[in-house]
Parts: sequence; structure tokens; C-alpha cells
Amino acid sequence: MRNILIEKVTVNIGVGEPGQTLDQARDLLGRLAGGRKTLETRAKRREPTFKLRKDLPIGCKVTIRGKSAQEFLDKALIAKRKVIKSSNFDKQGNLSFGIAEYIDFPGIKYDPSMPMFGFDVCVSLTRPGRRVQLRKLESAKIGKSHKITKEEAMEFVKTTFGVTLE
Repeated sequence: MRNILIEKVTVNIGVGEPGQTLDQARDLLGRLAGGRKTLETRAKRREPTFKLRKDLPIGCKVTIRGKSAQEFLDKALIAKRKVIKSSNFDKQGNLSFGIAEYIDFPGIKYDPSMPMFGFDVCVSLTRPGRRVQLRKLESAKIGKSHKITKEEAMEFVKTTFGVTLE
């Protein structure tokens, strides 16, 4: 029950405007995630300085779970040259980092018709038994010792993926 697992990997591309660039970003994200369905992200509120209206599509995201999440994370860490800052981890042990250009990702080739997109990778870590807190019927709190700390998450990523921490 103390093993740390990858619950999910969420990949996000923010474009800032609807149209052809958003369609290209959605296509790229589908290729990165192995053909998975992508979701549109929408503006939460009106921002006149950026010419955004509420509910305007401004980006896309995809969630990857299971064994393919671990494979995707391994490739994403190769794109980061297996070096991550300790500030990329939060107090709950989750990990987030960005990749500046999609051509750094292994297996993706440059497309001259597509702008140079970067994307964010967010990794949620969990332990078996977390469902007890999330379920609707008879939910219960998880003990403090069962929660993942920042140090435990850093050690897990270091040993599992061979990452160097700065």
C-alpha cells in the first residue's frame, strides 16, 4: 500500500485564440498522446486586454492514464534531458514541467505548416487506497502518513525514471 503510482498525466497546450492554430494544436496533441481524444479548454472569464470572452476556446488538453502514461512521461523526460528542478514538485507530491518546442519530443517530426508549439505536462502521483477519500459512498479521510510528500515524490521520480534533480 506504500507504493507510489502514476495516477494520470495531463498534457496541455494553450493557444489563446480559436481558429486554425487551435485545430493544429489539437492535432499535435492527438499525435503526442497516441491518438487519444483531446478536449477544448475555454476561457473562464472575460479579459479585454487579451481580447478574450468568457467560454471562448483558447487551448486543448488530453489525459493519459495507465501504462501509456508512464511511457509518455518517460519520453517527456527525455525531451527535458532527464533534468528537473525541485521547484517543479508541489507539497502533495505532484510534478509539473513544460517543454518549449514540440520537436524536442522523441518521435515527433517538424511540420513546416504548423507553428512552434510548447506544452505543459502535469503528473499526478497517488498511492493505492486514495479512492477511499474520493468515493461518494462511505468516504473517509486518508492518514497523514499515507499522503505523498514532496521528498517522496522526488525520490520516486529519481529512481523510476533516472532523473537528475537540480
